[in-house]
Amino acid sequence: MTMTSVKGRHGGRLLEVVLGVALVLAGLFGVFLPLLGVTGPIDPMDTHDVRIDAVTRVPAAVTSGPVTLHGTHQAEIALAHPDVQQRILLALPDVFYGALLIVVLAFLLRMARTLREADVFVPENARRLQVIAAAIVAMGVLGPAVDAIATHLLISGTAVSPAVPFAYTVSAAPLFLGLLVAALAEVFRQGTRLREDTEGLV
Repeated sequence: MTMTSVKGRHGGRLLEVVLGVALVLAGLFGVFLPLLGVTGPIDPMDTHDVRIDAVTRVPAAVTSGPVTLHGTHQAEIALAHPDVQQRILLALPDVFYGALLIVVLAFLLRMARTLREADVFVPENARRLQVIAAAIVAMGVLGPAVDAIATHLLISGTAVSPAVPFAYTVSAAPLFLGLLVAALAEVFRQGTRLREDTEGLV
């Protein structure tokens, strides 16, 4: 066994540990704790960031001079005593994003385990990258939709409903990142096929 292979194995194990810790934290803070807020053991979420038609006001003292502060279309809705349905809607976007993050980290962890054999160009890794790419794209496309629908259901029939439009915007960064990962998955697939063809010639 060469020194390079030993370093590669240790580096692979370190990566596994880091991804494992990240996976546990994502499950804890992204899914488990929000669900506990829904079921009652811990205090539930009672606020939600929203986009409004009007521009939020800022103090007059900070709207003049060489540096000014301007209002935006961001606001926060607060529910005094959310019921179970409202708790679910408040937690739903976080749980959705948390679940997708868990998928990404879980498949990255499986890929990291292939570093033990110093062979990442295996068919399974190409498929894992495709799943990761799909999850990342879902964060940018489906995530905002889940958030917009949850917000609409939360405020439907309330006095604040007219001030909060149904706002759905695709997030560009996850979309482009997902496409890059999909391209990387194709590179892995081609690399795997090329290696198999080369081995067939030996």
